[in-house]
Amino acid sequence: MEWFDLDTVKSISIIITIWVAVYGIDAWRREHVGKRQIELAEDTLALFYEAVDVIKHIRHPMSYANETDEITQLTNESNEQYEARKSASVVFVRYQKNQELFNRLHASRYRFMAQLGKEKAKPFDDIRAVTGKIIGSARMLSKLWARNHFRTDERWESHQKDVDKFEAIFWEGISDEDPINEQLDQIIIEIEKTCKVVIEGQGTLHSFLNMKMGKNS
Repeated sequence: MEWFDLDTVKSISIIITIWVAVYGIDAWRREHVGKRQIELAEDTLALFYEAVDVIKHIRHPMSYANETDEITQLTNESNEQYEARKSASVVFVRYQKNQELFNRLHASRYRFMAQLGKEKAKPFDDIRAVTGKIIGSARMLSKLWARNHFRTDERWESHQKDVDKFEAIFWEGISDEDPINEQLDQIIIEIEKTCKVVIEGQGTLHSFLNMKMGKNS
């Protein structure tokens, strides 16, 4: 007695052919998605590296007179107020020169969340918060640097504490434990953790098959 007739064999062959085709399409889709994620991870990581370098440049203590040449004295603004605002403006000038980079970085956040998950996008928020702190410190120092008369020693000491606090954010290397560089280091660690997993092959078909085989063994 034959176990399978010709029609049964044909049916099985058709089923196998369909399964192979479906699996091949699915495998191609996974591979294609994996490649897109790798490209996104590489681009994102490069943007973060560049942004960190730019932030370090923005905070560099060395400044040049021509960086703030276009800052003019306002009506009713004292010389002390003008010089303080002009000195603080170096941060705004440097940031604006690199505005396109930060725009690209923040715009890529949505694509990053769509492909790799919203929970992985925290470094984008963190680096924006860092630039916000630096700009905020510049605004504060433009006012604090202009003050030079105090009624009591206590008020002068309180003022100086504020100056020291914001200068540590404004300038790189002012304090032994740089608060901004520490945050930047942590941001890079977090974004590397996410991106390098993808770049090193976690999103490819090869790694997917290895993972499946490992689970089945």
